[in-house]
Amino acid sequence: MVGTVVIVGRPNVGKSTLFNRLIGRRHAIVDDTPGVTRDWREGAGNLAGLEFRIVDTAGLEEAFGDSMQARMRQHTERIVAEADLVIFLYDVRAGVTPLDEHFADWLRRCASPVVVVANKCEGRIDAARISEAYTLGLGDPVAISAEHNEGMGDLFSAIFAWIGEDDRSEESDEERETPPLQLAIVGRPNVGKSTLINKLIGEERLLTGPEAGLTRDAIAVDWSYNGESLRLVDTAGMRRRTRVSNDLERMSVEDAERAIRYAHVVVLVLDADMMLERQDLSIARKTIEEGRALVIAANKWDVVADKKKALGRLQDRLLTSLPQVRGIPFVTISALKGQNLENLMETVFSIYDAWNRRVPTARLNSWLGAAIEAHPPPMSSGHRIRLRYITQVKARPPTFAIWATRAKGLPDSYIRYLANRLRDEFDLEGIPLRLNLRQGRNPYAKDAGS
Repeated sequence: MVGTVVIVGRPNVGKSTLFNRLIGRRHAIVDDTPGVTRDWREGAGNLAGLEFRIVDTAGLEEAFGDSMQARMRQHTERIVAEADLVIFLYDVRAGVTPLDEHFADWLRRCASPVVVVANKCEGRIDAARISEAYTLGLGDPVAISAEHNEGMGDLFSAIFAWIGEDDRSEESDEERETPPLQLAIVGRPNVGKSTLINKLIGEERLLTGPEAGLTRDAIAVDWSYNGESLRLVDTAGMRRRTRVSNDLERMSVEDAERAIRYAHVVVLVLDADMMLERQDLSIARKTIEEGRALVIAANKWDVVADKKKALGRLQDRLLTSLPQVRGIPFVTISALKGQNLENLMETVFSIYDAWNRRVPTARLNSWLGAAIEAHPPPMSSGHRIRLRYITQVKARPPTFAIWATRAKGLPDSYIRYLANRLRDEFDLEGIPLRLNLRQGRNPYAKDAGS
């Protein structure tokens, strides 16, 4: 990948729309509400074959102190300092505003090169309105319409002038062939998800604070732990759908649900004072339905008064409310103080290994014979159900197929018996597994077609 290109500008000038255009898909949430983006997010940009790292940032506002807007601006200032090129975006329809001039003055003092881009130039825009950008003192403006994909050729030329192909870093075959572990951090609002990621990676990468709902869309952070590559995904707090009050929050929840679908392991962060509430259980069930490996992290454990009682309550809730996956692992942590995070990561890798596990067919069929002998299948319509053969058809999650006679007559209770025996025998505790029944004889037997 070439260099880092950072998009900055005041709120609602189209930064996230341009970001989505450059990465080739809808990734950042786009809405007419100013200030939708709060954390900066990054992706792999590609424009006419030129590859680069592209970063979308929060809208620049003149704010001070410890306000949320001030913290957002400080985050933007950090990534701008690391940029190879800064795209300063402004809305040509609104013209150059005093706020644009204020931040243009700041950018002129930065070490990173800056290209000023006039957005929303679709149709017949008066050239005089574009030339207004010269007052910013950042050179020739580039006129584009990110929404309508106009002016991308001129933008390519502007980017290429600063980030050419000679700077492209070569990835080894091994790096390209080993995708990172996708780890989604999910939970209700204000349980400490962003704080947990910041503490894990050792820097204030994500915006945190006492305000609920700071994170609005899924933010991916690449990280390495003990030589293992991971992609951490911070998500918006997920409330019950009946309490989602507007389209922006609905899109945030959909983004979090999408992060669960694409994850390998999901860490469900709980507030230790209110563990496994109704919405927590809803998130856990969705994770299991999607076939993802689940780890529960009880956060803020350092402030729990009666830890023994709280732990017992958590264990009871897991047994009674999530019986479909026995042995879901849980870890007590304090994200703010960094307590027990090594245990959390060890649990993540352990459950990931189980989620990827494959069992040889010979061992499976030997196990099936022993399971049937210990507890034979019941009768169906006066006839004995025969389980003839089992094989693992896929991993992630482990999925097994059993060929049986009168498969439709096998009760759910017996299927649960087999699933629990599988977990015990092959160390598959705590992960969703799928057991599919198929009618007929063993398809791999030599006389299967006779």
